[in-house]
Amino acid sequence: MSFKDKMLDLSGKIGVELNDAQIDMFYNYMNLLLEWNEKINLTAITEENDILLKHFIDSITAIKYVEDDEKVVDVGTGAGFPGIPIAILKPNAEIILLDSLNKRINFLNNVINKLNIKNVKTIHSRVEDFAKENREKFDVSISRAVANQATLSEYLLPLVKIGGKAICMKGPDAENEIKEAEYAINILGGKIEKVDNFKLPESDLERNIIIIRKEKNTPKEYPRKAGLPSKEPLKK
Repeated sequence: MSFKDKMLDLSGKIGVELNDAQIDMFYNYMNLLLEWNEKINLTAITEENDILLKHFIDSITAIKYVEDDEKVVDVGTGAGFPGIPIAILKPNAEIILLDSLNKRINFLNNVINKLNIKNVKTIHSRVEDFAKENREKFDVSISRAVANQATLSEYLLPLVKIGGKAICMKGPDAENEIKEAEYAINILGGKIEKVDNFKLPESDLERNIIIIRKEKNTPKEYPRKAGLPSKEPLKK
């Protein structure tokens, strides 16, 4: 089966329609990822079918939670997941890709230029520092496989305006993480709105998408200085 047919088949199974131009962008993205991965460590996933399912399809499972014109920050984007797939499918959304490693930013800038993506900017920064200057400026903050839920909440919630949402893309063990993060989410002004549990199509790979609605302002002291949220997650 061709790349195009596989993308159409798998995206159809999660209720997402792709056009030819979008499929071409994903194909070129994959080739750039593999090319750059030989120079810098971007991903351990290098087989076409795995990239398609575990990176592209996995990323676009969050698309239904992003509106067409929202301002979105992808925290710890790495090789661009889920931010670039979201940008491809939501060309009117404004996407910021945030990462602390400059070599990843160089890769992402290359992807943006080669794919001619107009609605994406990259920023090289630690999230704790970025949040000090960009408090409550975004409709959506999103992250995939970055940190435990308590730490991730401290990364994401300070960036989101009241009424906005943090989207946390997690693997199978989300239930325990959520229990441990309840205190942090409350302190930071959020409330869990939904947990979407599912398996990626044609696989046994379990995923959880946690939607946290921002209900009140995050206290000014959060996020704490760089490194503290991961070393000392907020707990009672």
